[in-house]
Amino acid sequence: MKRWLAFLFATLLLSVATFGAVAQDDDETTVALAESDELGPYLTDAEGMTLYLFTNDTEAGVSNCYDDCAGAWPPLTAEEPLTLPEGVEGELTLIERTDGSTQVAYNGIPLYYWQGDQAAGDTTGQGVGDVWFVVAPGQELGVMATPMASPAASSEASPAAGTTVMVGSTADLGDFLTDSAGQTLYLFTNDTDAGVSVCVEDCVNNWPFYSAEEPLTLPDGVEGELTLIERSDGETQVAYNDIPLYYFQGDATPGETNGQEVGGRWFVVAPGTLHGDTQAIEE
Repeated sequence: MKRWLAFLFATLLLSVATFGAVAQDDDETTVALAESDELGPYLTDAEGMTLYLFTNDTEAGVSNCYDDCAGAWPPLTAEEPLTLPEGVEGELTLIERTDGSTQVAYNGIPLYYWQGDQAAGDTTGQGVGDVWFVVAPGQELGVMATPMASPAASSEASPAAGTTVMVGSTADLGDFLTDSAGQTLYLFTNDTDAGVSVCVEDCVNNWPFYSAEEPLTLPDGVEGELTLIERSDGETQVAYNDIPLYYFQGDATPGETNGQEVGGRWFVVAPGTLHGDTQAIEE
């Protein structure tokens, strides 16, 4: 009996040691693999957080995502040696960014996280702006699968049924403005001058401005005025009571409000909100 117990104890110790070795190897793998029915296999970091590519990165080993863009899409960083899972072909390298930091690239493709992913297995960055996509094993720079369009990807929307702005509602937020398709619209508290947008360049990648053609119409019972304002890039943008209106790229479907309070600067727009009220929203 004692011999049997001793054997069992030794077996358990061996099993624990073996499991520990496997876990340690996983921890040492810079990039891992995940899979979904919709997307197939794709790259993640060692913790299972999804990694993305940016189609605007057209030159091997060169990132074009900085400032506000990098705030929303943080680059993957790691220390050498860089390792891939067994069976995954390709090469991981460290590339130098213009700010002096380094970033991991796969086959010359810079790798990024998405701020909208909260847990391992989340892939909410897929298709954002039609320029952000998960990275398949074996992916090559410039070779893309068929893009998956996001409803919030376009900076323009064609008003449905003649109504430019509609009203959505949630239990937490109450009533708020949406476009004609139900996509949530936001204000930016940094827009301190009436009818003037300061969200340009990288900011617009994550917060596309809402544009529509005249005549601009509100639903019955909603007070206020819609206007078209001219942006510094020459484009036009819809404003409500002189408040420039935006989408959030993290909203994949109508009714989502993932942009609410992002950075303490972005908020849904309640019917009746005046431009002067936007500063009070932050408080």
